[in-house]
Amino acid sequence: MILASQAAAAGCTSSGVHATARIRAISVGEETALPVLAGAGPFDLRRHRPQGNQARVCILGVMSAPLGGDRLRLEAAVEPGAHLHVTTAAATIALRGPTPGHATYDVHLSVGEQASLHWLPEPLISAARSNLRQSCTVDLAAGARLVLREEQVLGRAGEPPGRLTTRLTVRHDRRPLLNQQNTYGPDAPGWDGPAVLAGHRAAGQLLVVDPAFDDKPPDVRLFGDDPAHGQAVLTPLAGPAVLVTALAPDALRLRRLLDAAYPICGGRFW
Repeated sequence: MILASQAAAAGCTSSGVHATARIRAISVGEETALPVLAGAGPFDLRRHRPQGNQARVCILGVMSAPLGGDRLRLEAAVEPGAHLHVTTAAATIALRGPTPGHATYDVHLSVGEQASLHWLPEPLISAARSNLRQSCTVDLAAGARLVLREEQVLGRAGEPPGRLTTRLTVRHDRRPLLNQQNTYGPDAPGWDGPAVLAGHRAAGQLLVVDPAFDDKPPDVRLFGDDPAHGQAVLTPLAGPAVLVTALAPDALRLRRLLDAAYPICGGRFW
């Protein structure tokens, strides 16, 4: 529960919370500095101990969000030569909230030349009767590197999911690299059928962009021996990138599949 003064600072209205949090990373000598680290609404941004030349930020949720009617936005800009690692402290839970309208949760990322970004949030959980539209837009310079993980869990234990629409749009050197959208939950045609989730309740993907893939991308590979326990497939994209797409019965098995695929993408562990 937040007080009235806190609600005003967070941009709370009768129709929900409107808030934008911002991160900016710049290169300073052989280190990465964070001249902008501005939390807002449910986002509390915490600076963690850097690792080498990589700045590290953890996003803490300080109020229940996203709820129906919320308009939330996260922006992270990694300037040329800088290196940034971003995580969240816990899973994000989409809830119904006091208004019947949908919530939006938009993430905008940009990565400059010879810069890198690890964007590794914990899962998004679509709770019963929630309605969330989530988007992630990424702009990468030609020499940028990216590791991006997305995980969605449809419903908490023993409950049906809410309605969840997710969209991921990635541009590399001003050209389209990946553009995909998925919709799950009530009224979404075929979302639980064999062509989409096939009865699973956790879906995720891992996108790795690296200029080294121009010369030698990894081969297509399948992870997981039993479809009932989840499987993932690694696919090279038409660009210096690979995409790992995974389905699993739960969040734990989903994470294990993505963790198993990451070293094959040429990356070190998170």
